[in-house]
Amino acid sequence: MKPNLKACGQAMVTAMVNAVLAVALMLLVEFAISGTFQVPEPYIWAGVLIWAVIFAAQFLRQRHLCRACEQTDEPSSAETVGKS
Repeated sequence: MKPNLKACGQAMVTAMVNAVLAVALMLLVEFAISGTFQVPEPYIWAGVLIWAVIFAAQFLRQRHLCRACEQTDEPSSAETVGKS
């Protein structure tokens, strides 16, 4: 259960950052084209879709890494990169 929670947390953060950046980029382009900061509804749905896709992929990836790390008792690559 613990690897799933850890993977879920890491995937949630990654997905949220990527979705916020994608929506911000869409709004920046919208401002460059129209000159106003309006948030059309499709942009919000696009952000939610981006979040969902990235979350699913990252969750599966992080869960695999956490389980592999647990089996070998070695620090994961994400923890190793953060410490160096």
